[in-house]
Amino acid sequence: MYVVKFEDLGKSDIGIAGGKGANLGELTQAGIPVPPGFVVTAETYGKFMEDAGINGKVLDILAKTDINNTKELQAAAEEIKSIIIGTPVPEDMSTLIIEAYNQLCQRVDEDDTDVAIRSSATAEDLPDASFAGQQDTFLHVSGSEDVIDYIRKCWASLFEARAIFYREENGFDHSKVYIAVVVQKMAIADKAGVMFTVNPSTGEEIALIEGSWGLGEAVVSGDVTPDNYVVDKSNDEVVSVTISDKKLMYVKDEDGTSVRVDVPEDKRNERVLSDEELVELTEMGKRIQAHYGEPMDTEWAFERGNLFLLQARPITTLGDDNGVAGEDSSISDKNVIVKGLGASPGTASGKVKIILDIDELDKIKDGDIMVTTMTTPDMVPAMRRASGIITDEGGVTCHASIISRELGIPCVVGTGSATTTLKENVGVTLDGKKGLVYEGIHENKEEAVQTATSNVEAAPIITVTEVKANVSMPEAAQRAAATGADGVGLLRTEHLMLTAGIHPGKFIADGREDELIDTIAENVMIVADAFYPKPVWYRTLDAPTDEFITLEGGENEPEEHNPMLGWRGIRRELDQPEILKCEFKAIKKLYDKGYTNLGIMIPLSQSPAELKQAKELCASVGLIPHKDIDFGMMVEIPAAALTIEDYLEIGVDFVSLGTNDLTQYTLAVDRNNEFVAKHYTEEHPAVMKLIERTIKKCVEAGVTCSICGQAGSVPHIVEKLVGFGITSVSSNADAVAEVRKTVARAEKKIILDAARKSQE
Repeated sequence: MYVVKFEDLGKSDIGIAGGKGANLGELTQAGIPVPPGFVVTAETYGKFMEDAGINGKVLDILAKTDINNTKELQAAAEEIKSIIIGTPVPEDMSTLIIEAYNQLCQRVDEDDTDVAIRSSATAEDLPDASFAGQQDTFLHVSGSEDVIDYIRKCWASLFEARAIFYREENGFDHSKVYIAVVVQKMAIADKAGVMFTVNPSTGEEIALIEGSWGLGEAVVSGDVTPDNYVVDKSNDEVVSVTISDKKLMYVKDEDGTSVRVDVPEDKRNERVLSDEELVELTEMGKRIQAHYGEPMDTEWAFERGNLFLLQARPITTLGDDNGVAGEDSSISDKNVIVKGLGASPGTASGKVKIILDIDELDKIKDGDIMVTTMTTPDMVPAMRRASGIITDEGGVTCHASIISRELGIPCVVGTGSATTTLKENVGVTLDGKKGLVYEGIHENKEEAVQTATSNVEAAPIITVTEVKANVSMPEAAQRAAATGADGVGLLRTEHLMLTAGIHPGKFIADGREDELIDTIAENVMIVADAFYPKPVWYRTLDAPTDEFITLEGGENEPEEHNPMLGWRGIRRELDQPEILKCEFKAIKKLYDKGYTNLGIMIPLSQSPAELKQAKELCASVGLIPHKDIDFGMMVEIPAAALTIEDYLEIGVDFVSLGTNDLTQYTLAVDRNNEFVAKHYTEEHPAVMKLIERTIKKCVEAGVTCSICGQAGSVPHIVEKLVGFGITSVSSNADAVAEVRKTVARAEKKIILDAARKSQE
């Protein structure tokens, strides 16, 4: 399958279309206005590389390259790209691509219509990894021959120096990261920009919108400091409007290329978006977030008054705004020499290194403050060495902001003059939350390297009710542990097991069971190490069939009308016990190594008999439930909540409420369906009664009871849970600090109420 239209793709098709392509297909199917297009699949790239004999050459070059040597890395990247660009595309591939382009031209009724050609890596847009700007995008491409040429250039851009470095640093196997290419009708924007459906630094439920004149690349690249708008999502009220001096814009030139021009004088300080347009954007953002069930980072454009969504992906860099992270109130009375936008929280001190050209990156040493007009993807290796970033241009959604938040580096953007105001090698301190740069160094060396990932409070709040973190990927474990969480209330198996891109059943069918066991064990060990000796609850595999289909070996997966209600969770694992036994063997392997902080819980159980069978299987591999390891269960089905006492009688060490599934199964509302999303609420009386019943039955039996669904991150629901007697609350890592404060308040209120009653 070389080419697939947006209409035939969904968010589960990352293996086919990459993150960008899959999300454009998902948005199209959801009825969001997206310019039409198609995807040249990752399979096409893989076949091109294999049939042309390029893979071996590329891996040989990379094996000899020191990625920390900037010049050596650049040379290797150029050599690899020239090989790919110089290799002809096979005729069978090019014919199908040209046919798809011609059909797109017919659809929009334009000869040789302009398209944007964008990369879409198959490991792109994972929850804790951002490939922002690492591969190339080409705009205003017109004509079938140019389309083929630029698709090949997109393939080559998978080996830009910045992309090679990022994959090496984050443990992505070069041979496992493929690239799909999105070919999409150009939106010739009058105004464009980005929208986060929550505040990307704090997680606050507002729409954060940035916009400027012309095409959106001026905002995304950071070439312009855009207008900044904040809209309250609860009532669509425009909370704040910050109008910037927008000096530059990108427009389509007469020869069909995108050019940077000066903004006309009368528009430089003119407001880009009206209140009506902001409300239209915010409403669309709410629809998209409800559809995906998580905060989203989007790109938008207005073309002749019509709003289009150009891209959407999960926000990968939600910050932890705890007022810590190297914050230092003692610097507030010092001399402020530069002001900008706080883009990545935390404080940092160091010597200023002004970078006006990429050839100057070598002068950034560990602990320096990088000062530049705007960062580019090529600067990421040097950004990692810096303790802080300051830019002249850009907003809180530009490249510098996104990458700084992901790296945990304090960042101030949009200062307007940092590269001219600050002096080389002079010491400064920046506050990435307030957007201020102070004269002099005001932190000691240890404090200076603290970043937004250091979330342990100076005066920790102690609560009887434990506050734990949910973890999906081993890469996120250190960051989650740094919040001071009391353990992991939910370690999701799916990412640990499925990132290899191979169906777990295929491992077993091919006689590679030990490899599957090792993969699980190695990934779980990273999390167990990060939190040791605090408990880590491992949930066994709960992937719907539509998540298995795209894997190697997944072609025999059944096609279910509604996978959310289908063959998943413990019901599937008991039908395929060989996979479940591999999971148990992996945990036993860790237990034998001395990891005594692990617990196992089974998902989506509707009958106590399933719990009994699972425990017997666990014991069959030599790992004895309740003796060697704590064994628990999820409560995600109303049947489990209504018969919880029967489960308790069979024996469980802990129970965890999965409120996301419990809510949709109780209310018959698909949480991923935007048409009924407004009916989805964990606070429905029926859902709360099931939660209350489960907690109170566990309290009576003396069994630990936790919650790990989205409700565990909602403060006023947490207050109710504490009142019911819940033992622990497990939230998203970014919400741990706020949930702990809420739990503390709820516990104090209970004590106060009891004291008042005793005095009556």
